[in-house]
Amino acid sequence: MHKNDSFTTMKQRPLILVTNDDGINAKGILHLSTIAMQFGDVCVIAPDKPQSGMGHAITINATLRIQKTQYHKGAFMEYSCTGTPVDCVKMAVNKLLPRKPDLVLSGINHGSNSSINVIYSGTMSAAIEGSLEGTSSIGFSLNDYNFDADFNGTTAFIEKIITSVISDTLPNGICLNVNFPKLTSDEMKGLKVCRQAKANWVEDFEERHDPHGMPYYWLTGKFVNFEPEAEDTDEWALKNGYATIVPTLHDLTAHNYINHLKNML
Repeated sequence: MHKNDSFTTMKQRPLILVTNDDGINAKGILHLSTIAMQFGDVCVIAPDKPQSGMGHAITINATLRIQKTQYHKGAFMEYSCTGTPVDCVKMAVNKLLPRKPDLVLSGINHGSNSSINVIYSGTMSAAIEGSLEGTSSIGFSLNDYNFDADFNGTTAFIEKIITSVISDTLPNGICLNVNFPKLTSDEMKGLKVCRQAKANWVEDFEERHDPHGMPYYWLTGKFVNFEPEAEDTDEWALKNGYATIVPTLHDLTAHNYINHLKNML
């Protein structure tokens, strides 16, 4: 498939790529693409099935397939992809879009991606991949895992954030991680710019046995916030009724440790 040159003749509104990790027909991405259509020409390219917890995985040992879909009324381009969220961004930028997108939006995820969850999140990995491409990128998540979650309370906040990012593009290498508590717009206290809380999953692999008596394992665990009273963190803000926004880097270098390490060696 080649890029369609006819798209280049379109009026140059912002070109917005929308993706997610819950699948192209999930309620969250349908809500996000509808909001995005106020701001530009929307292209939806998302997994054909749920891909939660895939992190920054890419497909290198299997073929990728795409298929035109029609879930997102008003999108000028829409495809499902057999790959991961990051695959979707790569496929969009390198193969499908008429030009480099002006904005990448990922979500709205069914479930929180606050704190350490940003490491595991397919939603946020898609946004991070967008930032690696030099495009302003935002990941959105709602702390409600229900397939039929109510996303209406997020609308005004998303509109405000998109408006701000379009008018003042993000620096290279930085994307935004936005999380919403499970509250109505009237119940939410506002939007807080925060840092990522220091937290982790205390995990266990529950052993079970199949009908043949062979063991298999099911990952379980408990999320633990190590600084529950720190009011500048996303976890505190979400617990106290705020939507949160954390500027996120893909650079994992411990810059403050470089000189110490040089002196050690």
